[in-house]
Amino acid sequence: MQSTWKVYILAIVSFLVGTSEYIISGILDQIAITMGITVSAAGQLITVFSLAYAIGTPILMAITAKWDRRKLLLYSLGLFAVANVLSFVLPGFGMFIAARILMALGAGMVVVTALSIAAKIAPAGKQASSIATVTMGFTASLIIGIPVGRMISSAYGWKTVFLGIALTGIVALIVIAMTIPRLKGDQPVPLLQQFALLKKPEVALGLAITFFWLGGYSLVYTYISPYLLNVSGVGEDMLSSVLLAFGIASLIGSKIGGYSADRKGVSFTLFGGIMLHVISLLLLPFAAHSLSAVFALLILWSFAAWTTGPTQQYNLVTLVPESSGVMLSLNQSTMQLAMAAGAGIGGVVIGQISLVSITWFGAAGVAIAIVAVYLLSRRSSVQAELGVTE
Repeated sequence: MQSTWKVYILAIVSFLVGTSEYIISGILDQIAITMGITVSAAGQLITVFSLAYAIGTPILMAITAKWDRRKLLLYSLGLFAVANVLSFVLPGFGMFIAARILMALGAGMVVVTALSIAAKIAPAGKQASSIATVTMGFTASLIIGIPVGRMISSAYGWKTVFLGIALTGIVALIVIAMTIPRLKGDQPVPLLQQFALLKKPEVALGLAITFFWLGGYSLVYTYISPYLLNVSGVGEDMLSSVLLAFGIASLIGSKIGGYSADRKGVSFTLFGGIMLHVISLLLLPFAAHSLSAVFALLILWSFAAWTTGPTQQYNLVTLVPESSGVMLSLNQSTMQLAMAAGAGIGGVVIGQISLVSITWFGAAGVAIAIVAVYLLSRRSSVQAELGVTE
């Protein structure tokens, strides 16, 4: 029971990190108004965060590989808390971007270290479930963190959200120092050795699924608040409730995706989820004048999109079982790069075309993931046939 509670503490830390990353999507319009910038410019905050996370995390984790895990978690969580304080106190868009970069570097190390500690302190045979519990903190940030953050920002200003995250992070620091034991670091895996896996076609295709699935999702989700307010006619009083329902659908989708992958197989689950993902994005603009239709399609979109999450992680682990840890690390970086690309392209689409059109471009990105799933499935089938023949 004691180790179980320690894992839940790590899950709370994961929740804080997830909220700090995703909350921008929920308050994008408010940031744009108060800082006097366009919505597309504000959306680049997600691009900057994701790029810093994707590039910085593997490098920093390689440098600190031998550090005591508790020490590394405390240092990285401290950096994360300081960055949130800076987000609250520093004026101007440029300073906010700098604080977001620091926040991303701390967040990346916090997540990887928390997952590592969860596996180390879990009872025998419970490592996977412990890691899943920590990962659930991210999902909870979509369900609770973003809608609650939206309500707080509407009442007290959007910067207050980051102050709240910082204060909670400081409390978590104290709790971790008192409860998490000292744990030895790991043998470092050189970055070149990690990236060598990308030469394998099946790995490249597997990561391409992640990139285009999440890139298409991010292209739309980054701008979901201004889209709902200005295109779909959702009122400010309804927005938090809509975002809450969206988050709950993502949790259900994640659960169903894992269940379906076990029962129906990876390819079936990926094809089905991604197809529904594309269909919901294509239909969303046509439902703009019906609040109930918009609500239904948002639920379908969130559900379909997140059936892919756990399925894709399992898919990547099975591609190279002997390097599962490295594959998950590469997937984390790919996810962040996808979010950066989606937010960046979405900003260009809004600036050059229109806010309405982002769902079409998002659907196009997700559709490419379907092609990657098909190619990977065909390659796996051919290899299986050759294996039987040999």
